[in-house]
Amino acid sequence: MSSLPQPESPVAAKVFPSPNHGERKDGRLPDMLLLHYTGMPVDGEALQWLCNPVSEVSCHYFVFPDGHALQLVPERRRAWHAGVSAWAENRDLNSCSIGIEIAHPGHEGGLPPYPDAQIEAVTRLCRDLCQRWRIAPDRVLGHSDVAPDRKRDPGENFPWERLHAAGVGHWVRAAPLDGDGRFFQRGDRGTPVEALQAMLALYGYDQPITGAFDETMERVVTAFQRHFRPERIDGVADPSTITTLRNLIASRPGPMI
Repeated sequence: MSSLPQPESPVAAKVFPSPNHGERKDGRLPDMLLLHYTGMPVDGEALQWLCNPVSEVSCHYFVFPDGHALQLVPERRRAWHAGVSAWAENRDLNSCSIGIEIAHPGHEGGLPPYPDAQIEAVTRLCRDLCQRWRIAPDRVLGHSDVAPDRKRDPGENFPWERLHAAGVGHWVRAAPLDGDGRFFQRGDRGTPVEALQAMLALYGYDQPITGAFDETMERVVTAFQRHFRPERIDGVADPSTITTLRNLIASRPGPMI
């Protein structure tokens, strides 16, 4: 008699298999961790959707509000969670990432706080995955970071600072909102805008360097604020946003050895 498959992470209670996965392209192994919220009001329906062949979506791990975690897709397989997305030089993020779906109603459900038990489980799961796959802190990202034109999850109330304090992800304290300096917004043009675009692209955002603060740049700045400066999310590159970005780049950890 064959035994049931066991989860690869000790944080997961069991395997709840999804058929929605394939081979990672070009022999890639995961070097990125992407966090999502399900954005559905009923957690069980979200889980079933991720395991429904019709949906053509999936993830590697699913975490309930009470901290109960399941593995849906083997870590070495390519789950279908990132969609059209990009980060740094990568365009096929499904082939280089592990996806974690956090059961949460999302913005449409009022963006309630994440329960402590859930965040504790997500933190432990992320720490385990980052250690085993040697995922760099600055490659632990939200879906909104890699798809700023269409995604908002895991949302501005996701406690990235709490994860960082536990050894997961890259984070700096946001610069004060009332700082002095120039700000940029949609419609602005010129060399300073081009320099800011270069900084966003250097960190990893899919930001073309055009010198024009257009709708695309506004969405990228909004995504950056949602993750790293959630006190005010307006798509305006104010001094706080720019300084926080500079501090992130300056404090970026070196490559994994």
